[in-house]
Amino acid sequence: MKNKWLQITLSVLSLGLAVLLVVYLPQIVRTLTGKPVSWAEIGRVFGTLSGGEIALMAALWLLSLLAYTFVLTNSLPGLNNLQGLTLNAAGSAVSNLLPFGGAVGVAVSFAMTRGWGFANRSIVVMALVSGIWNTLFRFILPAVGIVALLIAGKAATPQIAGAGWTGAISILVLCTIVAVALYWDRAATVLGRALDGIARLLRLKIHASEAFHKLRADTAGVVRSRWPGLSLGMVFFLGFQWSIMAVCLHATGAWPGLAQSIAVFALSRVLTSVLLTPSGAGIMEGGVVLLLTEGFGVGVAPATASALLFGFWTYTIEIPFGGLALGAWALLRRRNGRNADAEPPSAISKATR
Repeated sequence: MKNKWLQITLSVLSLGLAVLLVVYLPQIVRTLTGKPVSWAEIGRVFGTLSGGEIALMAALWLLSLLAYTFVLTNSLPGLNNLQGLTLNAAGSAVSNLLPFGGAVGVAVSFAMTRGWGFANRSIVVMALVSGIWNTLFRFILPAVGIVALLIAGKAATPQIAGAGWTGAISILVLCTIVAVALYWDRAATVLGRALDGIARLLRLKIHASEAFHKLRADTAGVVRSRWPGLSLGMVFFLGFQWSIMAVCLHATGAWPGLAQSIAVFALSRVLTSVLLTPSGAGIMEGGVVLLLTEGFGVGVAPATASALLFGFWTYTIEIPFGGLALGAWALLRRRNGRNADAEPPSAISKATR
């Protein structure tokens, strides 16, 4: 009970903090940037949105959800796209409501996939593989943002440009090494030894290579045969999410340029990892506004409106949508259970022959 009440308390506090961060976002923006903005100004920006722009955002949001289903269907052979969509929506809703909600989302996914008849082993592999691919692409995104700015010539000095190239290439090389090691035996052995060396250097009492080889053994079959589908699913998912941000920036008059929009998008996805609030809600918006205004010279009202609008399409709307998906799954499961109970024994015996 103590743990249960602690979890409930932390969840309420975390959600409350997220709400406060959004409600007081104008004051936070003023503190961060020194530029005043009010909800009235933000509301006037929202008032300029057209029905076509809102419809386009909604279409891109639905396409992003559909794209991610391919990550799930490639992680769990036999899962169809409708099931993947339901799984993604329900898991996202739980994750967006709770701090450290990813663990609860996995539990929800486990229950749903078990209800569809999948084995425990396959479900665990799905959770591992989809988690690995999400983590890899979350690391890659900052490098992509840095490279976009460097190619566009947005670095302030040659020294900053050099540091940017070094950092971006280092991140991409690291992600490539991990991805190759998951696929290739010899690379896995080398990476395992390197991990052990790092653990010894840091005086950590863990067997890093043993943990890595166990992870690899658990996921090797799916990774080797389905990595193209997993990767394309993540690329299209993130591509559609960036498209949502691009439309939000254009619609609010906050468009800073192509390279800058990629950098802002990369920052927004990194900030969703901040566990202080569910999915970094409130924190993501503040970071986006700060980069747009201080980094790229966008007006504070359009920047704040675009951050809030993007947060709505990538966080807020997923909660009721996921709730509907979870409710529909529960109702169908209950109805199927009642039908099975009501079926006479003779019919059951005939069906099994």
